[in-house]
Order: sequence, then structure tokens, then C-alpha cells
Amino acid sequence: MQSIPIKHIGHDRLVDAFQRQYYYLRLSITDMCNFRCNYCLPNGYQPEPNKPSFLTLDEIRRVVNSFAAMGTEKVRITGGEPTLRKDFLPIVETIARIESIKQIALTTNGFRMAKDVEKWRDVGVTSINVSVDSLDPRMFHRITGVNKFDDVIRGIERAFDVGYAKIKVNSVLMKQLNDTEFTQFLAWIKDKPIQMRFIELMQTGEMDRFFHQYHLSGQVLADKLLQTGWVLQTKGILDGPAKVFKHPDYRGEIGLIMPYEKHFCASCNRLRVSAKGKLHLCLFGEEGVDLRDLLQSDEQQSQLQARLYSALQGKREHHFLHSGDSGVRANLASIGG
Repeated sequence: MQSIPIKHIGHDRLVDAFQRQYYYLRLSITDMCNFRCNYCLPNGYQPEPNKPSFLTLDEIRRVVNSFAAMGTEKVRITGGEPTLRKDFLPIVETIARIESIKQIALTTNGFRMAKDVEKWRDVGVTSINVSVDSLDPRMFHRITGVNKFDDVIRGIERAFDVGYAKIKVNSVLMKQLNDTEFTQFLAWIKDKPIQMRFIELMQTGEMDRFFHQYHLSGQVLADKLLQTGWVLQTKGILDGPAKVFKHPDYRGEIGLIMPYEKHFCASCNRLRVSAKGKLHLCLFGEEGVDLRDLLQSDEQQSQLQARLYSALQGKREHHFLHSGDSGVRANLASIGG
């Protein structure tokens, strides 16, 4: 019997050597941030001298077009603080015009939310993650370096007013700082459609001592939730890394992001592009693949897609955080977390 040659499947899709498919792009559009969070930029944003500028609107359009052509359906716009860019709204509008992008998420510190969230919705932001590391205004100030607690909370309420059905709220879990507030957070989401997400503190090059002082395993919270009637939910293909729990008595949800957990990377579905045009296959562990030379004209798209596919074949099966290797990442603002 004659064998039928089978064309190699995969070169036009974002599939790695472990058969994980990547539907989700985290796109950083700036390194700048106006908060000074103790776990990220405790001394504030320090611009690096003689570094390339951030991706232009055309470069952003080209990179997202290429990802979309290879199966990406969700883009998360991150920073630093992405809304600091003066062309933030045109960036969202440009991405929203790309037909196969079904979701445009935004991660923000929320300082502009009360004023601008309606505009964000109008141009195409489909979901918002906002950071609230404490419900105590004084602790919020201590952690973030800014006295903006009331503004951020008002922004979340405004988001519901303009039509967002659910808001995700991120809190970095830190021993002796905000770990005693779990009960307050639960009370806050009792009647509000908030997915309260607790993120384990992650070790980065500049923050070794801080990590060892304040790191707390999210498993402590997972055990507590399971013992009190919360139920772990099944993940969708566009969902991020959070383990999401629901409870019949709560309108809100709890999400736990635990990068030190065994098999954390098995369901990885996301890639990252930095504000200066580098592809990062993982939040930790490597320098990145430069894409910028292939973002200068629309005619380069096939070359860009070939580079994306080729780079992806080198993606490791998992990071090495659990063995103390945080790679080259100095801080998370440089890549958007």
C-alpha cells in the first residue's frame, strides 16, 4: 500500500516541543510605573540610559497580527503601568481591529481607572486586572509607596458602573504584611463580582532578601478554602495560571497563582513580548529573542512568524523557580509580570 506523505503540522501555529499550544500573548507596552511597590520597584522607576524606545503603534500592530495569525486569541496589555502611555487608547483600538483576537485584557495599578475606565471599555478592553495588595489604606501605602487606595477602590466601583460584569483583583501574598487580611478580602467579595487573586511572591534578582523574608506559599490558602466549602473550577483554554475557587454563598471568586507548585508549567498557554520588542518564552530564566528587526514592515510577517515558531521550540518544559533559579529577571516591571 502506498504511504501518503503527511505535511508537517505546526509551523503556522504556536506549538512547542511538548505540544503545548499558545493562545495568549502578554504584551508589555512600557517599563514605566508610577507606583513603588516593595516587591517590584521599591526605589521607583529608573529609566535605563541609551536603551531602545518602547514599541511603536505600528510595531505593536505587526507583532499582534503575527501572533493572531498563529492562533493567539487573547492579548493582555501590561507594563509597568500601561495606561501611562499617551497612545494607550489607540493601542487598544488597533489590537481590537485584529479579527481573531477575542479578548483584550488589561493589567493596571488602577490609578486612572475611576476617570478613564469607560474610555477603556469603549475602545475594546474586555477585562481588567487591578492590583490591590491591602484593604487597609495605610498598609496599601506601605506596600505600594503611594497614597492612592481610595482612588483605586473608586475605580473598581466605576468599572462595574460602566458595564464590566467581573473585575479581577491581584494581591501579592506577603507574610507579616497582608497575609492577615484574608478574612477582610473574603468579606469584600461576598456580594461583589470580584475574582480576588492571591499571587505568591516570586524571587527576582534584585529582591532575594525580600523574598526570603516575606514569601508565603499559596497552598496555605488553598487548604483553607477547600476546608471551608470552596470548590476548584475547571480551566478554559484562554485562562491564565490561576487556580480559581467558587463558593455557593459568595458572588466573588478566589484565584491562587502558585508558580512554585509542582506541574505549574504543564498548562502554560502564554508567551510574552517586552515593551522593547523581545519575545520571552517564560517569565523567568532567559534573555529573550529580539523581534524588532522584523517589525519594520508588513512584508516581514512570514519571517516574523518563522522566528516565533523557531524560538518556541527551545522553550523549556518548566521554569526552575522551585530550585532557586530565578534566571535573569531583575524585576517584574521589565516584562509585565
